[in-house]
Amino acid sequence: MITVVGTGTGAAYDTRVLRGAGLVVGGRRHLDAVRLPEGAERVVLGPLEPALGVVERYVGKGRRVVVLASGDPGFFGIVRALAERFGPGRLDVRPGVSSVAAAFARLGLPWDDAVVVSAHGRDLRTAVNVCRARPKVAVLTGPGAGPAELGAALARTPSGDRVLVVASALGDPARERVERVTPAQAAERDWGAGVSVVLCLDEARALGGVRTVAGPVDGPAGWALDEGAFAHRDSMITKFEVRALALARLGPRLGDLVWDVGAGSGSVAVECARLGAAVVAVEKAADGVERIRANADAHGVDLAVVHGTAPAALSGLDDPDAVFIGGGGRELPDVVGACARRARRTVVVAVAALDRVPAAREALTAAGFACDGVLLQSSRLAPLPGDVTRLAATNPVFLLWGVRPPATSEGVAQ
Repeated sequence: MITVVGTGTGAAYDTRVLRGAGLVVGGRRHLDAVRLPEGAERVVLGPLEPALGVVERYVGKGRRVVVLASGDPGFFGIVRALAERFGPGRLDVRPGVSSVAAAFARLGLPWDDAVVVSAHGRDLRTAVNVCRARPKVAVLTGPGAGPAELGAALARTPSGDRVLVVASALGDPARERVERVTPAQAAERDWGAGVSVVLCLDEARALGGVRTVAGPVDGPAGWALDEGAFAHRDSMITKFEVRALALARLGPRLGDLVWDVGAGSGSVAVECARLGAAVVAVEKAADGVERIRANADAHGVDLAVVHGTAPAALSGLDDPDAVFIGGGGRELPDVVGACARRARRTVVVAVAALDRVPAAREALTAAGFACDGVLLQSSRLAPLPGDVTRLAATNPVFLLWGVRPPATSEGVAQ
């Protein structure tokens, strides 16, 4: 039997659980805090595989093993690796209080509406993008993915009124600290190795509403919203038929970063944000910038708006997973090329002018994308006097999309 004990966030556990153990496994601080049974072997957790090999040897001999872990070991913890290796039936899990629960408790906040993301041994990009997109996020940190790195990434692109709450040494009366800082302030600090968890909050929305299902808010019931759902100028908006296919090709999801370049009204940006992605809308017109912000507020989503002209305005942004490009001026090939060189997955281009299509397609293929496209023409039902209906044609639009082949997806500029 392998007994897995959660420790370290303020909830005491019965040390008698160690009696009779032939092997005790845990982090150095966990092992230093307990008295091992006489004759028990001690293994300090570092790389997981060697430790699991020792555990397997003891289990094979019928010897008892105790694993000491932080907080709730079934919550982004060692229980998964142990269950995969030895089977859930061999585990006796005795959870403590998770660092996420403890951190929110210190603030007096509920966390059934929080999104929890682990950056421990994982790419920090996903955590950063979730923090940009959601108002209440808990980030489990690790080496190279701590408060400083998270703060630096969030500070590069406006992320709303976010505050970082850095909780360190939770459960240790002498060392515990819970500090509120801005992303920029977090980036300037050396936080050491004692960080338990980082909360990223929009404090104005930290309480949220009553939930039935824990975790991220439900996705939208539909997309490709009618143009009337957005403020726009002189019908300068991506029509819903075009938006529907563009969204299907972009595939926006929680953890992604999407650029909407030449955003206009921001209808594509808002829809991507409604589907969970972090979004940066780039728009050169000042009145367009305000319109995008108003549409984001009207739909209750977070997105960053950059006032500038592409491709120059893209230089300081983090690399996106997917890009939507609207408009079609003379600079279109340069914009498509700049976006394609940095996009990790997909670039979608909407073009009204036939003359712009070959150059846009060439820019996608030159960047190594597999390119495809379609001419979208639709006719909508429109009423006529006398209670009859006609078909009203919308302007045709070319939609091109480039998809980066999987073999080259890791070669994007960092």
